[in-house]
Amino acid sequence: MALVAPSLLSCDFLAIGAEIDRLERAGVDYLHLDVMDGHYVPNLTFGPPIISAIRKKTSIPLDVHLMIDNPEEVMEDYLKAGADRIGVHPGVVTHLDRLMGQIHEAGAQGGVVLNPHEGIEDLDYTLGIVDFVLIMSVNPGFGGQKFIPYIPKKVADLREKIQDLGLDCSITIDGGVNGETGKVLVDAGADTLVAGSYIFGAADMDGAVSSLRVL
Repeated sequence: MALVAPSLLSCDFLAIGAEIDRLERAGVDYLHLDVMDGHYVPNLTFGPPIISAIRKKTSIPLDVHLMIDNPEEVMEDYLKAGADRIGVHPGVVTHLDRLMGQIHEAGAQGGVVLNPHEGIEDLDYTLGIVDFVLIMSVNPGFGGQKFIPYIPKKVADLREKIQDLGLDCSITIDGGVNGETGKVLVDAGADTLVAGSYIFGAADMDGAVSSLRVL
């Protein structure tokens, strides 16, 4: 059974409180928050003040994906805002071990994010210090993109590596997730699915969430 993390990037920003209420009723496992700085990716979204407001609104765990150039400089802000899980792109982190330690000391989970072109061989000395790996199945920066077909093989290879090392590390997927791609990803070894358009664009949100969970 997969955990479901709706991406608020696809919600109605003018009614975000009501959207969160709907997600609570649907029983989602996380709220996925895509933080973009206009530098690491061209888009610009929200930061700690919005996350803090969402934290006050709901008890659903907040899964924060930092698509920013300077995660080490601002990590404390996101931890104080109430993030429960924080994923960073290792290519923009100078001291990943230290950063994961900071996240863990705050009582949160820390993870690394792999863009579509980045291989799992870069994780050989990383898997032992992270709680999860987020694999992007689209190019980061915008919602509503088409699923990249070679991602399931990458997921399967990563799951095999985690098992060979005897580690307890979650695999999250973000991008182009729906009922069809979600099944392929879960079969390959993913355990958490981030979905935006599939959930917020559904006539039956509860049904869309349930369809991902039972894969």
